[in-house]
Amino acid sequence: MSKKSAANKPQLDFEGQRPNEKLLFVFRRHIIAMRKGFYMLVIPLVITAIPPLIWQYNLELFLLPVAGFGLGLILFSYQFILWYFTIYIVTDQRIRQVTQRGFFGKDVIELRLSKVQNISYNIPGFSGEVFKFGTIVIQTFVGDLVIHKVEHPDEIYNKLQDAVNNVIEHQGEHEEIAA
Repeated sequence: MSKKSAANKPQLDFEGQRPNEKLLFVFRRHIIAMRKGFYMLVIPLVITAIPPLIWQYNLELFLLPVAGFGLGLILFSYQFILWYFTIYIVTDQRIRQVTQRGFFGKDVIELRLSKVQNISYNIPGFSGEVFKFGTIVIQTFVGDLVIHKVEHPDEIYNKLQDAVNNVIEHQGEHEEIAA
C-alpha cells in the first residue's frame, strides 16, 4: 500500500482499487487468531527442553532447546505471515477480503456494499469480552461472509453499518435524480 496526497488528506491505495473509490478502513483478525502459531512456537521448545532436564550431565543436550526454539520460530513465522497478510478492506463501494494461502497464494473475495442485507456480530463469552474479539456476519442475497476472531467487533460493526447506510442513502439520491 502506498500513500497518495489528495486535498491535504493522505489516502492509502490498494491493489485492485477502482477510480473514484475511497478507502474507508482496513482491519484484520485479532492476534488471538494466531494462537496456533504460539503453540507451534512453545511446543517444540518444551519438548526439546525435556532431555537436558533428565540427563543434566550431558552438556551437548543443552543445544536441543535452541534447535527446538529455532524450529518453533520457523513454524510461528509461517502462521504469522498467514495472519498478517489476511486483511479486510472496506471502501465506499465494497468489502474486499484478501486471505493469504501459504507463502505465495492468496484468495480475494469482494462483496458490494449495495448487496448487503444485514450485518450482525457476536462476542463469544468471557474470553471474547476480556480480549475484545468476536465474529461478524455479513448477510447478502448470495450467502454469508463470516469473519471470525475480529478485534473490537462492535467498532467494526458500527463502521460497516455506516458504510452500508451511506451506500443506501447515495442510491436513494440517484433514484430521486433519475425520477
